[in-house]
Amino acid sequence: MPWSEADRAKYEVIRARYSSDMSEAELALISPLLPPPKRRGRKPTDAQIILNALFYLIRCGCPWRYLPKDFPPFTTVQNRFYAWRDSGVWAQIISVLVMDAREAESREAAPTAVVVDSQSVKTTEAGGPRGFDAGKKVKGRKRHLAVDTIGLPIECQITTADVQDRDALAPLLKAVHRKSPWVKMSFVDGGYQGDEAKRAAFEASRISITVVKRTDKEVKGFTVLPKRWVVERTLGWINRARRLSKDFEATIESALAWLQLALAFLLMRRLARAKASQN
Repeated sequence: MPWSEADRAKYEVIRARYSSDMSEAELALISPLLPPPKRRGRKPTDAQIILNALFYLIRCGCPWRYLPKDFPPFTTVQNRFYAWRDSGVWAQIISVLVMDAREAESREAAPTAVVVDSQSVKTTEAGGPRGFDAGKKVKGRKRHLAVDTIGLPIECQITTADVQDRDALAPLLKAVHRKSPWVKMSFVDGGYQGDEAKRAAFEASRISITVVKRTDKEVKGFTVLPKRWVVERTLGWINRARRLSKDFEATIESALAWLQLALAFLLMRRLARAKASQN
């Protein structure tokens, strides 16, 4: 079947950009939230080009030095990544995008309940803090995630893998309360149960904890459980970012920044597509 002009136009667009590149609508969501460029020194590289390079790295998982030559030098992208990481801007961007996404779903901007879970990932020869998760048999780090009831990220933290879920619950919910004081309830799995863990988490955050357990102890493998499946789906979304298939970073700060970048990318694309469908 011969190609039509519509086919040619479609594939010209595909050749012209990477699928991880930002559209103008997506850029408009993030650019006002980025730190302004410095007034002194050389003119900085356009933020959109840097963001496209970072999102490419997230989706493809390649090392810094393998960044394609049509992007700026990897050292330029790397320096901007570290500057944004140290500024804490990605946590702020995620908070704003989550509020916009909730309103787009006809919900209140601030959630009142969260669902909590963790994900253990292996580290590499890059070194840095790590531990051994005896339950998952993983040597590396653990990502702790609190999402709202539709799976949007409210807070994420990273620890060494030997930190128990119940020990990480109090600082995670404390951060949730600081960001969104309207949250009054959290749903967790059996790994967080324990009177001492619940008491410490409630005292730190004033958020009540509800443990969602399996109803049939004979069932093996993965089963969809009420409330808990929401955060497990979000962890599945994160797995699309090949940069996060392992923890390649030497520091926990960089590992957290990549996780936040991946979450911001998901939120940005979700919002832009929702607005496009409305128009």
